[in-house]
Amino acid sequence: MVLIAGLGNPGREYRDTRHNVGFMVVDELARRQALTLGAAPSQVPDALVAKAFGPPPVLLAKPLTFMNRSGEAVAALARYYGIEPGDVLVVVDEVALPFGKLRARARGSAGGHNGLKSIVDRLGTTEFPRLRLGVGRGDVRRNLSDHVLAGFEADERAGLEELITRAADAAEMFAAEGIGAVMNRYNPDAAEPEL
Repeated sequence: MVLIAGLGNPGREYRDTRHNVGFMVVDELARRQALTLGAAPSQVPDALVAKAFGPPPVLLAKPLTFMNRSGEAVAALARYYGIEPGDVLVVVDEVALPFGKLRARARGSAGGHNGLKSIVDRLGTTEFPRLRLGVGRGDVRRNLSDHVLAGFEADERAGLEELITRAADAAEMFAAEGIGAVMNRYNPDAAEPEL
Protein backbone atom coordinates (compact mmCIF):
# COMPACT_ATOMS: atom_id res chain seq x y z
CA MET A 1 0.00 0.00 0.00
CA VAL A 2 1.09 3.56 -0.75
CA LEU A 3 0.22 6.53 1.48
CA ILE A 4 -0.21 9.96 -0.09
CA ALA A 5 -0.45 12.54 2.68
CA GLY A 6 -1.27 16.12 1.77
CA LEU A 7 -0.40 18.59 4.51
CA GLY A 8 -2.38 21.64 5.54
CA ASN A 9 -4.35 23.20 8.36
CA PRO A 10 -7.97 22.31 9.12
CA GLY A 11 -10.64 24.97 9.30
CA ARG A 12 -12.45 27.31 6.96
CA GLU A 13 -10.04 30.19 7.59
CA TYR A 14 -7.13 28.19 6.13
CA ARG A 15 -8.93 26.45 3.29
CA ASP A 16 -7.66 28.55 0.36
CA THR A 17 -4.20 29.43 1.67
CA ARG A 18 -0.75 28.58 0.30
CA HIS A 19 -0.09 26.31 3.28
CA ASN A 20 -3.01 24.10 2.23
CA VAL A 21 -1.93 23.09 -1.27
CA GLY A 22 -1.25 19.58 0.08
CA PHE A 23 -4.90 19.29 1.11
CA MET A 24 -5.93 20.57 -2.34
CA VAL A 25 -3.92 17.83 -4.07
CA VAL A 26 -5.48 15.08 -1.93
CA ASP A 27 -8.94 16.53 -2.63
CA GLU A 28 -8.19 16.40 -6.37
CA LEU A 29 -6.99 12.79 -6.12
CA ALA A 30 -10.15 11.84 -4.23
CA ARG A 31 -12.30 13.63 -6.81
CA ARG A 32 -10.64 11.69 -9.65
CA GLN A 33 -11.42 8.38 -7.95
CA ALA A 34 -14.92 9.45 -6.82
CA LEU A 35 -13.83 8.87 -3.21
CA THR A 36 -15.11 10.56 -0.08
CA LEU A 37 -12.61 11.29 2.67
CA GLY A 38 -13.79 10.07 6.06
CA ALA A 39 -12.51 9.67 9.60
CA ALA A 40 -9.33 7.66 10.09
CA PRO A 41 -9.34 4.54 12.30
CA SER A 42 -9.72 5.38 16.00
CA GLN A 43 -6.07 4.45 16.71
CA VAL A 44 -4.91 7.35 14.48
CA PRO A 45 -4.86 11.00 15.57
CA ASP A 46 -7.23 13.28 13.70
CA ALA A 47 -7.08 12.67 9.97
CA LEU A 48 -9.35 12.26 7.00
CA VAL A 49 -8.63 9.24 4.81
CA ALA A 50 -9.87 7.41 1.74
CA LYS A 51 -8.68 4.18 0.13
CA ALA A 52 -8.26 3.75 -3.61
CA PHE A 53 -7.80 0.21 -4.77
CA GLY A 54 -4.91 0.08 -7.24
CA PRO A 55 -2.86 -1.74 -8.01
CA PRO A 56 -1.25 -0.75 -5.82
CA PRO A 57 -3.78 0.22 -3.16
CA VAL A 58 -3.44 3.88 -2.24
CA LEU A 59 -4.39 5.53 1.04
CA LEU A 60 -5.11 9.26 0.74
CA ALA A 61 -4.78 11.29 3.93
CA LYS A 62 -5.24 14.82 5.23
CA PRO A 63 -3.90 15.15 8.79
CA LEU A 64 -6.18 17.42 10.84
CA THR A 65 -3.61 17.94 13.60
CA PHE A 66 -2.43 21.29 12.14
CA MET A 67 0.74 21.60 10.12
CA ASN A 68 3.31 21.51 12.94
CA ARG A 69 1.88 18.21 14.28
CA SER A 70 1.28 16.47 10.94
CA GLY A 71 3.72 13.72 11.84
CA GLU A 72 1.40 12.38 14.53
CA ALA A 73 -1.22 11.34 11.98
CA VAL A 74 1.17 10.39 9.16
CA ALA A 75 3.30 8.12 11.37
CA ALA A 76 0.23 6.57 13.01
CA LEU A 77 -1.32 5.80 9.61
CA ALA A 78 1.94 4.28 8.37
CA ARG A 79 2.13 2.05 11.47
CA TYR A 80 -1.55 1.09 11.40
CA TYR A 81 -1.47 0.04 7.73
CA GLY A 82 2.11 -1.33 7.77
CA ILE A 83 3.39 1.18 5.20
CA GLU A 84 7.15 1.64 4.92
CA PRO A 85 8.52 5.23 4.90
CA GLY A 86 9.65 4.80 1.28
CA ASP A 87 6.00 4.27 0.30
CA VAL A 88 4.80 7.49 1.97
CA LEU A 89 4.56 10.55 -0.30
CA VAL A 90 4.18 13.81 1.61
CA VAL A 91 2.73 16.71 -0.42
CA VAL A 92 3.61 20.17 0.92
CA ASP A 93 3.92 23.84 0.06
CA GLU A 94 7.40 25.24 -0.63
CA VAL A 95 8.25 28.94 -0.38
CA ALA A 96 11.76 28.42 -1.80
CA LEU A 97 10.28 27.39 -5.16
CA PRO A 98 8.70 29.89 -7.54
CA PHE A 99 4.94 29.65 -7.77
CA GLY A 100 3.89 26.76 -9.99
CA LYS A 101 7.09 24.70 -9.83
CA LEU A 102 7.19 21.15 -8.47
CA ARG A 103 10.12 19.39 -6.84
CA ALA A 104 10.13 15.74 -5.86
CA ARG A 105 12.74 14.12 -3.62
CA ALA A 106 13.17 10.56 -2.40
CA ARG A 107 14.50 11.73 0.98
CA GLY A 108 16.04 14.73 2.69
CA SER A 109 15.87 17.24 5.46
CA ALA A 110 12.77 19.15 6.46
CA GLY A 111 14.24 22.28 4.90
CA GLY A 112 12.64 24.47 7.55
CA HIS A 113 9.11 23.19 6.85
CA ASN A 114 7.30 22.54 10.15
CA GLY A 115 5.08 19.81 8.71
CA LEU A 116 8.08 17.91 7.37
CA LYS A 117 9.94 18.43 10.67
CA SER A 118 7.05 16.80 12.52
CA ILE A 119 6.99 13.84 10.12
CA VAL A 120 10.76 13.34 10.36
CA ASP A 121 10.43 13.38 14.16
CA ARG A 122 7.52 10.92 14.30
CA LEU A 123 8.71 8.54 11.59
CA GLY A 124 12.25 8.71 12.98
CA THR A 125 13.74 9.01 9.51
CA THR A 126 14.26 11.42 6.62
CA GLU A 127 13.91 8.49 4.18
CA PHE A 128 10.45 9.25 2.84
CA PRO A 129 9.52 10.84 -0.51
CA ARG A 130 8.11 14.33 -0.67
CA LEU A 131 6.51 16.45 -3.37
CA ARG A 132 6.97 20.18 -2.83
CA LEU A 133 4.66 22.64 -4.58
CA GLY A 134 6.12 26.07 -5.22
CA VAL A 135 4.06 28.85 -3.64
CA GLY A 136 6.79 31.53 -3.86
CA ARG A 137 8.22 33.61 -1.09
CA GLY A 138 6.35 36.84 -1.74
CA ASP A 139 7.57 40.13 -0.32
CA VAL A 140 10.67 39.40 1.80
CA ARG A 141 9.62 42.18 4.18
CA ARG A 142 6.48 40.22 5.00
CA ASN A 143 6.50 37.64 7.80
CA LEU A 144 6.82 34.18 6.24
CA SER A 145 3.99 32.69 8.28
CA ASP A 146 1.71 35.53 7.19
CA HIS A 147 2.61 34.74 3.58
CA VAL A 148 1.85 31.00 3.71
CA LEU A 149 -1.34 31.54 5.71
CA ALA A 150 -2.64 34.10 3.21
CA GLY A 151 -4.74 33.44 0.15
CA PHE A 152 -3.37 33.46 -3.36
CA GLU A 153 -2.90 36.66 -5.36
CA ALA A 154 -5.09 37.17 -8.43
CA ASP A 155 -2.25 36.36 -10.83
CA GLU A 156 -1.49 33.15 -8.90
CA ARG A 157 -5.11 32.02 -8.91
CA ALA A 158 -4.96 31.73 -12.67
CA GLY A 159 -2.28 29.02 -12.37
CA LEU A 160 -3.43 27.34 -9.15
CA GLU A 161 -5.73 24.80 -10.78
CA GLU A 162 -2.95 23.77 -13.19
CA LEU A 163 -0.49 23.44 -10.29
CA ILE A 164 -2.86 21.20 -8.34
CA THR A 165 -3.62 19.13 -11.46
CA ARG A 166 0.07 18.58 -12.22
CA ALA A 167 0.82 17.73 -8.58
CA ALA A 168 -2.04 15.20 -8.53
CA ASP A 169 -0.68 13.69 -11.76
CA ALA A 170 2.74 13.44 -10.07
CA ALA A 171 1.21 11.76 -7.02
CA GLU A 172 -0.55 9.21 -9.22
CA MET A 173 2.74 8.56 -11.01
CA PHE A 174 4.39 7.99 -7.61
CA ALA A 175 1.81 5.35 -6.73
CA ALA A 176 2.25 3.56 -10.07
CA GLU A 177 5.95 4.03 -10.86
CA GLY A 178 7.76 5.33 -7.77
CA ILE A 179 9.54 8.52 -6.83
CA GLY A 180 12.30 8.17 -9.44
CA ALA A 181 9.82 8.50 -12.29
CA VAL A 182 8.26 11.56 -10.63
CA MET A 183 11.65 13.23 -10.18
CA ASN A 184 12.55 12.60 -13.83
CA ARG A 185 9.27 14.03 -15.09
CA TYR A 186 8.40 16.88 -12.72
CA ASN A 187 11.53 18.39 -11.18
CA PRO A 188 12.48 21.91 -12.36
CA ASP A 189 15.32 20.66 -14.54
CA ALA A 190 12.93 18.28 -16.32
CA ALA A 191 10.75 19.50 -19.17
CA GLU A 192 8.02 21.34 -17.32
CA PRO A 193 5.54 23.97 -18.55
CA GLU A 194 5.60 27.39 -16.91
CA LEU A 195 2.37 28.53 -15.24
